[in-house]
Amino acid sequence: MTIASDTTAPAFAAEWQAWHEAHEADRASAHGFLAITAQHWLTAEPTRFDGLPGRWSTGEEGVAVLLDQGETLLVDGAEVTGRVVFGAIPERGGLTAAFGDTLIEIAKRGGYDLLRPRHPGHPTRAGYRGTPAYEPSESWVIEGRFAPYDAPVQVTVGSVAEGLQHVYAAPGEVEFRHDGDVHRLIAFNGSAPGSLLVLFTDATSGVTTYPANRSLSVGAPDADGRVVLDFTRAVNLPCAYTEFATCPLPPAGNRLPFAVEAGERLPYERTAR
Repeated sequence: MTIASDTTAPAFAAEWQAWHEAHEADRASAHGFLAITAQHWLTAEPTRFDGLPGRWSTGEEGVAVLLDQGETLLVDGAEVTGRVVFGAIPERGGLTAAFGDTLIEIAKRGGYDLLRPRHPGHPTRAGYRGTPAYEPSESWVIEGRFAPYDAPVQVTVGSVAEGLQHVYAAPGEVEFRHDGDVHRLIAFNGSAPGSLLVLFTDATSGVTTYPANRSLSVGAPDADGRVVLDFTRAVNLPCAYTEFATCPLPPAGNRLPFAVEAGERLPYERTAR
C-alpha cells in the first residue's frame, strides 16, 4: 500500500529537499568519489603510479608501499617513511593515506586490492553541477514486507568494472504492491544494523535514469516484518559519475517492469554525452 495520498504535503517536500541537499553535499565533498583521479589495481610486483609516492604492492601480508628517500605519507595523522605495511584489507573495506591535498583510498573490491587517489581539484568534482531528481511525491512511499530467507544467501552479482564480481549476503526479499501487482526485490544488508539495501533497475533505466543501477536504503523491518520503500530517495551509485568505480549490478531478478519516476535521474554530465 502507499503511505500517503497522491498530494504531496509541503512538510514531506521540505524534508526531502533537506535530505537531498545533504546527500549532494556529501557526494561533492573534497575527497568524495567525484574527486577520484585514477584507479590502480595492485599486484605482487612493487609498482610506481603516476603522481603517487612510493612503489605499491600486495601479497601475503596485505598492501604495502616502499617509499624512497625524501618521500613521506601521512597515515592516521602520523608521517611515515620507508616501507609501510597496511595489512589485509577486508572486502568492501578500506583505509586512507595522504600526501599534500591528495587522499589515497586503499581498498579491496571483488577480491582485489586497489588504490584510488582523490584530489579536490579533479575536473569531475570541480565541474559537478548537481544531480537532477524527480519531484518528490508521497505516492512513491510504499509499504512493503520483508520476507527473510531461512539463512542468508550468498548472491554473486556483476560489476560495472569488466571481469569483476561481487558477493553479497542477502538476508531475504522485500515484497510490495504497485498498481495491483506484487513485486519482490532481493535485499542485501544495509550499513546500519538491521537495515537493508536494494539495488534495482526499472523501466526508466537508460532513459531518464542511470542504466546500470540505482540504490535504495530501507530501514530495519518492524516486529511484523513491515518496511517502507521510499523511492523518492533512490540514488545513483558512484559509477554514474566516474569511470573509476566498481559498482555492483543488481541481482538478475531486481528489474521492476514499471517506471519508477522517483529519486535521482541521469546526471547532467551523462545526458550531455
